Amino acid sequence: MTDVPAGPDGDALDVGSEVVVDVGPVAHGGHCVARSDGRVLFVRHAIPGERALVRVTEIGSGGRFLRADAVEVLEASPDRVTAPCPWSGPGMCGGCDLQHVAPPRQRSLKAEVVREQLRRLAGLDVAVEVEAVPGDDDGLRWRTRVEYALDDAGRPGLRRHRSHDVVPVDDCRIAAPGVRDLAVTDATWPGARAVDAVTPSASDPVALAVGERGSVEDDPDVRERLEATWSDDHGTHTLARDMTVAARGFWQVHPGAVAALVGATMAGLAVRPGERALDLYAGVGVFAAALGEAVGPGGQVVAVEADARAVEHARDNLADLPWVLPVAARVDDAFGVARPTKGGRRGRGRPRRPARSPLVPTSADVVVLDPPRTGAGAGVVRAVADLRPRAVAYVACDPAALARDTRTLVEQGYRLASLRAFDVFPMTHHVECVAVFERTDA
Repeated sequence: MTDVPAGPDGDALDVGSEVVVDVGPVAHGGHCVARSDGRVLFVRHAIPGERALVRVTEIGSGGRFLRADAVEVLEASPDRVTAPCPWSGPGMCGGCDLQHVAPPRQRSLKAEVVREQLRRLAGLDVAVEVEAVPGDDDGLRWRTRVEYALDDAGRPGLRRHRSHDVVPVDDCRIAAPGVRDLAVTDATWPGARAVDAVTPSASDPVALAVGERGSVEDDPDVRERLEATWSDDHGTHTLARDMTVAARGFWQVHPGAVAALVGATMAGLAVRPGERALDLYAGVGVFAAALGEAVGPGGQVVAVEADARAVEHARDNLADLPWVLPVAARVDDAFGVARPTKGGRRGRGRPRRPARSPLVPTSADVVVLDPPRTGAGAGVVRAVADLRPRAVAYVACDPAALARDTRTLVEQGYRLASLRAFDVFPMTHHVECVAVFERTDA
């Protein structure tokens, strides 16, 4: 039987119980830490330093902690503002974590999270500043891709926090104007599981009904604009090109994100003509395009991506750079890194070590890692270090994953040379980082 923490009068706290707490520091995941009689509560809709009445929403694993919402603020932070969206708040849409916080404080909270994760998981004390993306004034109307959930009647909305319940949001305030103009919420979508609304930067907006298995009857290609500028020891460089991506394929959802991330990555690497570069988890070739322009025809870029359709698009997007080679493979497979097998009674959980791809070179000058939220993992990071690149740029959407992989890179003889963080997901707890590592023996 799971032990449930006791309340202030000795009664067990259960879902729905309320208690007054002093709100402590921000934590990874969009909540703050509070304590009451030795109990840990992860509280949403609060700000460090506040005093609030919180309502328990969930008992954590093994009863070790509680999840809660701040339902009444008794002593407010000076950084508290009125949420611009009426669907934001306890029990409402779970998409935005920080609408109750002034944008500058949102960024400082995210910086605290990144710094704490690096300190706790990588043993590094690093100053962190989260930069606003140029052109983003109030944190609204930026999201160019929104997946709307559907209720049993086919009515669209957004998910409640940590729930499959659909909140009937009429107008998502962080959705870009093109998404709003598609009027997805004005219709019902019988027979679909979800609706994707996409407003690409270089082609027309589209709305796609998603089937039960994630398929769509017509998933068209769209055009996105890659336009970035960076400066390094060799001068100022500008990259501008249209790129094709599947309407449901991966592309940064903030219109200013690609330019910011590519610019920071290329400035940190200071890529030289004639060098060999790797772009890992390459998608449709965003970083590979910048690397290809920088190394020139005397250099080489190998771009590794698991999604077959993304690789097809990368080949088209990079056709004018014949020294860039898109490779269709999982990154761990391409490096011959073992990963657990799935299914089958014999060998379940045993590592399967694939043959290393002959298309992946055994050395490189620079490497870009842009892994999914779970991170690259120690095996891939060690394989990258074995290439002995002079510099590695790690683009991370999860501070904890970045910190874990940073620890591995440091163990492999690299140091964190620079770190930039960008607020490409305003009103949410998410943050994007670009960390550049250099060999300590360079």
